[in-house]
Amino acid sequence: MSGRVLVAGIGNIFLGDDGFGVAVASRIVGEALPEGVKVGDFGIRSMHLAYELLDGYDSLVLIDAVGRGDPPGTLTVLEPELDGPPTGDAARLGVMDAHTMHPEAVLNMLGTLGGHVGRVLVVGCEPALIGEYLGLSAEVEGAVEQAVGIVMDLVAELSTSTRKEGSS
Repeated sequence: MSGRVLVAGIGNIFLGDDGFGVAVASRIVGEALPEGVKVGDFGIRSMHLAYELLDGYDSLVLIDAVGRGDPPGTLTVLEPELDGPPTGDAARLGVMDAHTMHPEAVLNMLGTLGGHVGRVLVVGCEPALIGEYLGLSAEVEGAVEQAVGIVMDLVAELSTSTRKEGSS
């Protein structure tokens, strides 16, 4: 294991709080990161993310707006199940759309291309407003700096733990 971690901000900046992941990623770009960590704004470019993952990453941290019914601005760290056939939207997608971002479809495409990522975590924020406008709601904007801290903690943990596993 190399300890390589990809941090991917995803979402559509033209749809209000859906741009949360992109906002967090843009703030992390200026931070000091451990060796082997790459941060990118992937927006809605799912194919770009799948091809980037082919470069060989041990872990992927996705940052996105995630509606779970919590109060707006609530942050959650999720670790999706990656085993088994695709379900839900991923099962219905079939063909990858270059202008939308479906993380399940990205991971399915990665497997089809012969790639693999060991661990996937999602840092999600409950949106307040998703509609055709630029900028984040006050609640979601207020969660951005806390999300930066969460992602930085995850990156430190992931880059260290995968290096230790590889040296055993």
